[in-house]
Amino acid sequence: MSIICHADISKSTDFNLQHNITIFKDGKLVFMSVSGKGDARYEVPMARSSHTGDYQCAVEAGGKIKHSDSLHVWVTGMTKPILIAEKKEVFEGEVVKLRCELPEEVPPLYFVFQKMKVNSTPKQKLQEELYRNFSVVEFPVDEGDDILQFDCFGQRRVRFEFETSLTSNKTLITVKEPFIKPTLHIKPSSNITEGKEIRFECSTVVAKMRDIEIILLRNKTILSSVRDQTTLKYSAVATLEDSGEYLCKVEEGKASKTTTHNVVVTELFPKPILTASMNELDEHKELTLSCSIKDFQNASFSILRKHSSRDILLRNSRNLTMRASVNDTGSYICKAEVNRIVKESKPVTIRVYAPVSMPSISVFSGLPEVVLGRPLNLTCCLMMGTPPITFTFYKGNKNKKKIVTNNTCAAFLDKDIRQNDKGQYKCGAKNHHSSGMKTSKVLNITVIVPIRNTSLGSVPYGVVEDGRETTFLCSVEEGSWPIHFRIFRKMDRDILLFERSEHADRIVWQKKEMSRQDTGTYYCIASNRANVSAKSHPITINVILASWQKGVITAFVLIPIAGVMILAVWWFWCKKKNAKGPSMEMSRSALATNSTSEKLSRQHNDGDYYSGSGYIEDGENHMKSTDENKGPDLESAEVEYTEVEVSTLDPHRAPVQKGTETVYSEIRKANNGFCNVLFSWQGAGRGNITLMRTCF
Repeated sequence: MSIICHADISKSTDFNLQHNITIFKDGKLVFMSVSGKGDARYEVPMARSSHTGDYQCAVEAGGKIKHSDSLHVWVTGMTKPILIAEKKEVFEGEVVKLRCELPEEVPPLYFVFQKMKVNSTPKQKLQEELYRNFSVVEFPVDEGDDILQFDCFGQRRVRFEFETSLTSNKTLITVKEPFIKPTLHIKPSSNITEGKEIRFECSTVVAKMRDIEIILLRNKTILSSVRDQTTLKYSAVATLEDSGEYLCKVEEGKASKTTTHNVVVTELFPKPILTASMNELDEHKELTLSCSIKDFQNASFSILRKHSSRDILLRNSRNLTMRASVNDTGSYICKAEVNRIVKESKPVTIRVYAPVSMPSISVFSGLPEVVLGRPLNLTCCLMMGTPPITFTFYKGNKNKKKIVTNNTCAAFLDKDIRQNDKGQYKCGAKNHHSSGMKTSKVLNITVIVPIRNTSLGSVPYGVVEDGRETTFLCSVEEGSWPIHFRIFRKMDRDILLFERSEHADRIVWQKKEMSRQDTGTYYCIASNRANVSAKSHPITINVILASWQKGVITAFVLIPIAGVMILAVWWFWCKKKNAKGPSMEMSRSALATNSTSEKLSRQHNDGDYYSGSGYIEDGENHMKSTDENKGPDLESAEVEYTEVEVSTLDPHRAPVQKGTETVYSEIRKANNGFCNVLFSWQGAGRGNITLMRTCF
C-alpha cells in the first residue's frame, strides 16, 4: 500500500525550491521527506489491519506550510493468530498454559481463548493487551477432563466496530489421572445395630505418590484423614448418631475425587427419661428424681447434675431423693448404658425458691418528694428471694404496675403526679414460693408545687423622701413552703439586699433609712425545693429630698437675699437721715449767729437759689474747709437729686421765710472721694425740699 502526497507549487522555471513533506497517521508522524520535487510516497510493504486509520500530509516550502485533507484507509482482515501450549499432557488438578500471538499486528489488541471438550459448551477467556501483540492465559484441568482442545482468535477496534481475525490452529491436550476414584468399604454392613463395631476402609490407586491425602467425613464432619498413603481405615461403636452419609475424598494439589455411602444404625434401646417429683418447690422440701427406659430394664443408670465445665455425678442409681436447697437449682440428667452404648436423657430443670423478704420502697433521688409536673421514680428492693420475682407497685389502693424480673430490685416511673395527690405508695413482691406476696410499708410522698407569679411592691411606692423608711413586700401566687425570698437592687452587677426562707407566701422587709444612693430598680426572686426560681417584675424607686432639707436649702438661699435687701434699705435710710440731720443743725447755728444770718439774708435777696461752700465734719466733729478738697476730680463728680415733701417746720429752727431758702447740709467723706450735699427749701408751711448730692 502506498500513501502519496502531491503538492502543486507555482515557481519560476530556473528556481530550485526545497519541499519538506510529512505524512501523519491518526495525528502521529509516520513519514518525512525533503526534496526538490512536489511529490512524496509512503510505502507499506505488506498492509495490516494496524495500518487502518486517518492519513494527512503537510508540505512546507519557502517558509509557507499547507495541510491536505484527511484520508481514511481501512485495511480489512487480520493475520491468523498462532496458539502454543506449554504442555501436551497434564494431570487433573493442574493448569494448561497457552500463548496466543498475532504476528505483525500492532496493539492494542484483544485475544479470545477457547477451551473445548466433547459434548460440552466451549469456555472462553478474553484478554486485552495494550502494549504487546500476544497474550498468555491458564485454564484449570477439572475432574473428569479427558482430551481437551484449545484455540484462539484476535480482535481490533476500528472506529465503532471490531475487526476479527481467523481462528488459530487447534491444540489438543491429553489429561491423565493422578489417582483413580477412591473406593469406600463398610464392614460388617451399612445397616448395623447400635452397640456393634463398624469399620470403614477408603482406598485409591495413584500414578505418582505426591502430596496425596485421603479424608473420611460424616455429614460434612471430618472423622479421619491420612497423607501420602493409599488407604484410610476407621472404626467405632455404632450409635444412632452414626447414621448418615459418609464421604471418602482423595486430594492431590487441585485435583480431587470422592465416593459416598449411606449408613443406617438401628436403635438398641431408647434414650432414658428423667422425671422429677416437682420442677418448682420451696427450699427444705423433698425432691425425688427418677430415671427410666421405656420397655427396657437391663441398663445401668446414673443421675448427674449438669455443669458448665463437666457433669457432676450424684448417684449411680435410677432414683435420687434429697432435701432441696436454693443451691440445688439447676439442670439434671440421667444416663443409661447397655453394651457400651451410653445414652443421655433430656435435661430437667429444677428451681428451688427461697421466700422473699419484706420489700422496701424508696424514691430514686433519695428524698420522699416530687415536683409537680415531673415524674416520680420509685424503686422497690428486697434483701433476699429467689428469682424470678414479681413486683407490684400501688398508689393508694390502685395497682399501678407489675414487673417480673430476675433482679432483687424493680423501678416504677409515675408520670401522673397531681397537686392533690396524697402520695401514699407501697410495693409488693412475690416469687414461686408458697409463702405468697409480702408488702412494704407505705411511703408518703410530698408534692412540691413550683413557684408561680412572683411580685414585688413597696410602701411608699415609686417616690420616697430621703431618710424615710421603705417597706418592701415580695409575694408569690403559688408555691410549696418553705419559700426562699431574695430582694435585689439592679446595677451592673445585681446586689443582694435581703434574703430569708419563710413558711409563708410572702415576706416583708423594711429598709429603715433611704438615701439618694438608694434610687434605682428593685426586684425579688422566690424559689423552693422545686429548684425553679420565679423572678418578679422590677419596680423603680426614686428617693427625693425630705421637707426639712428643702426648708434648710430655702433658708440658706432666701436669708442672704433678705439680708442684702435689708442692708440696702438700711443703708439708704441712713444715707437720707445723715443728709437731712446735719443740714438742719447748720441752719439753726446760722440763724443764731447774726453775722451769718445777715449774710444769708443778703444772699437770699440776691436770688432764688443759693449754693455756697461750707465745712466738712469728720467723725470727731472737727470742721475742715471744703476748699482743700477741690481739685480736678470735680470733672467726674456724681450728682444726685432728691425731692422731699415737708409738711411742717421744726419750731426750733429758723423762722419761716417767704420764698426759697437754701441751706447747706454737709460734705462727708466717701470711700473713694467726697460727696457735697446741698438742699433747698422753697415755700412756707408745706413746702418742697430739693436735695442735691455731688460725689467726686
